[in-house]
Amino acid sequence: MTIEVSNESGIEVPEALLVDAAGFAMAKMDVHPAAELSMVLVDSETMAELHMRWMDLPGPTDVMSFPMDELTPGGRPDTPEPGPAMLGDIVLCPEFAAGQAKSAQHSIEHEMTILVIHGVLHLLGFDHAEPEEEKQMFGIQQQIIEDFYDDRLAREREMRLAERDTELLRQTGFGTSDDASER
Repeated sequence: MTIEVSNESGIEVPEALLVDAAGFAMAKMDVHPAAELSMVLVDSETMAELHMRWMDLPGPTDVMSFPMDELTPGGRPDTPEPGPAMLGDIVLCPEFAAGQAKSAQHSIEHEMTILVIHGVLHLLGFDHAEPEEEKQMFGIQQQIIEDFYDDRLAREREMRLAERDTELLRQTGFGTSDDASER
């Protein structure tokens, strides 16, 4: 998967976290590995303009998704190579997200993670206009968020253990190139 981020918001954001969250969500939803995604981070004024232009709603919002191709999880079964070249664009407003994070009493990083995953689900055709759709979409979203954080914790733990093991091997003299040649 190719995920590009263009930060035009003027606010520093953890781009690697956003890419990681988007890639994780796409993989969980069985999006074709050749799919591409673009994320654009904009200021409140730009987001308000987009919100009015595309949704006919005043003021900025947190996230908007612009799908490029029709796609269902796993791709279409009647095509030889499922999955489009370009999944679409997610537009995020970090300034708006910061206000939401403060209200929800969690970090901006967590809020942006939620919004990226939410945006990916919209690109895949999920919506929350009707109560049943909302229940389904937010249920899937919550599960992906939980799995994402569990996966990050597991990877961090594996890295710490590998670093510890490397240091122990170094301290005991095992694992060095001289040690291997003496055997």
